[in-house]
Amino acid sequence: MAEGILKAFDKDLQVYSAGTEPAIEVHPKAIMVLMEIGIDISNNKPKSVERFLNDSFDYVITVCDNAKETCPVFTGKVEKRLHIGFEDPSGVTGSEEEVINEFRKTRDQIKEKFSEIYQKELKKKRGIR
Repeated sequence: MAEGILKAFDKDLQVYSAGTEPAIEVHPKAIMVLMEIGIDISNNKPKSVERFLNDSFDYVITVCDNAKETCPVFTGKVEKRLHIGFEDPSGVTGSEEEVINEFRKTRDQIKEKFSEIYQKELKKKRGIR
């Protein structure tokens, strides 16, 4: 969800999403709740963070609660590292509506926090007003 949200702020941002234990496919409920706000991630594919460890990035942003502890060390140049932990809604149990609401809650939290980062840091770095 974070990749889709960041790309929605600015189509020219190069955003890569990866996990320490990537799923086989993007969770259907993540696709659904982002589609509700006009963001289509239906063609995204989960990737392992291992493939990016030697690459250089302006930012590495970890988002899962335990990602800060479990994320491997990036050996490429990383200008800034941020950790913003969100609960992973894919582990939530309950009724269909309760689970979807957790996905919405996480979506909204990601959108809010990433909007702050985009407004305060990324726009300035890109020279956008």
